[in-house]
Amino acid sequence: MRINVHVIPGSSKSDVESGDPWRVHVRARPAEGKANEELLQILSDCFDVPRSAVHIVCGHTSRNKTVEVGLEGTAMTKGTR
Repeated sequence: MRINVHVIPGSSKSDVESGDPWRVHVRARPAEGKANEELLQILSDCFDVPRSAVHIVCGHTSRNKTVEVGLEGTAMTKGTR
């Protein structure tokens, strides 16, 4: 599944707001990829998938990103096959 994400770096708390685009607040600053890494960890926790199942498709250096979340075999897809 692909989602559009707007990242707000340097926030006082980590938070996720669903919508289009999803708004994700991260504590990390956008330096050395730390905000991107925190974003991917937050989304993997949110969707209950391993961190390796979440990837930035485009927008690596932008606040607006497209993120791919692999949901196969997770709790969210059980019973939907």
